[in-house]
Amino acid sequence: MEITVRKYQKKDLPRMIQIWNEVVEEGIAFPQEDFLDAQTGKEFFGQQTYNGVAEERGTGDIYGLYILHPNNVGRCGHIANASFVVSRASRGLHIGEKLVLDCLEQGRAHGFSVLQFNAVVASNVHARHLYERLGFVQLGTIPGGFRMKDGHYEDICPYYHLL
Repeated sequence: MEITVRKYQKKDLPRMIQIWNEVVEEGIAFPQEDFLDAQTGKEFFGQQTYNGVAEERGTGDIYGLYILHPNNVGRCGHIANASFVVSRASRGLHIGEKLVLDCLEQGRAHGFSVLQFNAVVASNVHARHLYERLGFVQLGTIPGGFRMKDGHYEDICPYYHLL
């Protein structure tokens, strides 16, 4: 399997929406609670600065994606934020690493100087280890900052990476 990361195309939207909704449904990583449909997905992904997809070169199948956008406006508009998602069936294949590395490049290419993650759930150890291995710095811990799907609260760990 040869995975490459590229800019999304409109034809990718149904699969992107499906993968995104998998993570929303799990309720353990993304703050969103509402599922995307064809219309809201088109609008959501269309509002991002950049969307990258992880595609298997031979088949064209999409295994993951990321969104990149400003974390804030005005005097803080140089700080980007991103979210990453890998399809449930293809986790553990290092697709997340390819997505994060491409996101760092795209962040620079789009004029950002910092990439910040606001709400990495503390129990998401695979993501945290990946971010730390790639040079992200944890800013601290926010106690009880994320409400899990089952209603209990977990700590969140903001991270940043200079671009």
